[in-house]
Parts: sequence; structure tokens; C-alpha cells
Amino acid sequence: MGLFQKIKDKFSSKNKQLESIYEELDTNNTEESKLSEDEKDLLSFDKGLEKTRKEFVSQLNILGKRFSKVTDDYYDELENILIKADIGVNTVFKFIDRLKSRVKKENISDMDYLTEVIVDELFMIYVEGESLTDKINIADEGPTVILMVGVNGVGKTTTIGKLANKYHREGKKTMLIAGDTFRAGAVPQLEEWANRTDSLFYGKENTDPAGVIFDGLLKAKEENVDIVFIDTAGRLQNKVNLMNELEKINKVINRHIPGAPHETLLIIDATTGQNGISQAEAFKEITNITGIVLTKLDGTAKGGIVLAIKENVGLPVKFVGLGEGIDDLRAFDVEDYIYGLFKDMI
Repeated sequence: MGLFQKIKDKFSSKNKQLESIYEELDTNNTEESKLSEDEKDLLSFDKGLEKTRKEFVSQLNILGKRFSKVTDDYYDELENILIKADIGVNTVFKFIDRLKSRVKKENISDMDYLTEVIVDELFMIYVEGESLTDKINIADEGPTVILMVGVNGVGKTTTIGKLANKYHREGKKTMLIAGDTFRAGAVPQLEEWANRTDSLFYGKENTDPAGVIFDGLLKAKEENVDIVFIDTAGRLQNKVNLMNELEKINKVINRHIPGAPHETLLIIDATTGQNGISQAEAFKEITNITGIVLTKLDGTAKGGIVLAIKENVGLPVKFVGLGEGIDDLRAFDVEDYIYGLFKDMI
């Protein structure tokens, strides 16, 4: 039995849950903020993946209806649909080869069943192979240090603010350290987010980032902070300089707090498509990335990039941006993602 078959019952349960949520919001004028976190997650993935679902899944459905049997033309059109969804050319080629092999092995001729097999194989891209955890590594004692990296313009500072808000609401004492010291406006922008999320803040402009981080971590330990978010510069043009800077920052962090940083999260703008994959590959060469935060997933019809990141870069997506609100950065859940992507095919 394929993975798709195994989670059909869960999809049915999610459908009922989602119907109940929308009914509650519509008939009782309930505010979304009053929903449980699980309900917010399900709703966010449903709304946030709507563009991809309409574009991608509708094309898969149409393709299944247009062909009465599996032909080379069918595979060619399927290949184009998957590439347009930003799953990535190499991933798509491997996927098509696997699909052809399975069709031949199982002698599949029923087009409806073939559609289920396609979804099943797409699921497998994310869940098979090495185990990648989407959970944040929280320190057993002392501050948990999360280093944030990414090119300028991907929403790094906003993401830090949204994460600080999430953990502050969960009762954690949070702190933001401005390690992007030379970009105009970066330090005050992060300080504004610290004020907005009731987080502590440390930052100085036009000075050595490692020194700022050193002093900031001293303060974090003195104040018994639970989680520290460190912003960094986003210059990827000169990889050697950035690599040296991040290496220095990592040494400073580890000297203060052995085993830290506990996470190094790379921020990628989902709307940049395959360029985001290139950024992930470049940063992976420079420093030890532990996970991805994918922003603006709701703003693209190419939500397949989640699959491409897993296949091409081998890194877990830990958070996804599914809206512009402060609460719209959600912990990545592969089941909710799969449901949000394929629910119209069930």
C-alpha cells in the first residue's frame, strides 16, 4: 500500500475539520486568533497553498481526463506540469523515471489510479530516505541560539520578528541580536521588531558583527534569555568574505555557549523559485545550514519548491510563510502541506 492510500483517511478527517473551522468562522463570527494552534495550522496551509493547488492540481486532474491511456505524450505533458510547479528539472526527470518503472511493474492502465500513484510518488520525494526533522533543536540548558542567514530582500528581519513573536507567545524569553551591522537601517528595523514582540535587543551600527554578537550573548546569559535570534548580513556576491564572517561568528557563539548555534536557518523567498534553490546550495557550501524557512509560499503558484529543496539540497523546511500577518509564519508540517496541495484530488 502506498503512502497516499495510508493517509486518505487522514485527509477525510482533515476535510471534516476544515469544514467545521470555516463554518465556525462564518456562522459564529469567530476570530481566527481564537482557534487552536492545530486549527490555525490547517487553515493557514489550506489558504496559503491555494494558488499552487488551483494551478498545479487542476492541471494534473485535466491531464488525467484528457488521456485514456499512458503514452509518451502523457509523460511529456506531466513533466511540463511538474517543472512549472518548481519541483526542479532534475527531480522531475528522476520522478518520471520512477513513475514509468512503477507503471510498468504494476501494469497500471486506470488513469484515476495513475493520478493517485503520481501523488503517492510526489509524497515519497519528501518523506523517504534520510530522516530530516522539522523540529527546532532547543538547548537543554541556557539560551537556545538560532542564527539566521539569507540574501537581502528575502524577508529575513521580518521572519526573525515573527519567530520571536511565536516563541514569546509560548512563554519564552526572547532576544534579538543585530549582526547585520553595515546595511543601512538594518539595526533599527530589528530593534523595532524587538519592541513589537516584547523581546530584548542588542545591536550597534557600523561595527564588527562578531563583537556585537559577543556582547549580545553576554547580555542574553545575564538576563536568562530562553531563545536568541541573531541576524546576519546577506551579501552573497563575495562568498569568501561571507564565509569568513560566518566562521568568525560561529566561533564567537560557540565560545560563549558550547554547542551553539543550535540552529542555523536559511531564509528563502518562495516566489524566487529555482533561484532560491541556488541560494540554498551556495549557503550550504559556506556554513552549516540546519534548516530552511520558506517565506511568501502563499504568494506563488509554485509550491512544489518544498519538494525541490528536499530533493536537491537535502535540508528540512522548518517554517513556512503563509501570509503577511505576524502569526502567518507556521511550523512546517508535511502532512498539512500535502493536504493543502492535493486535497482537491481526494
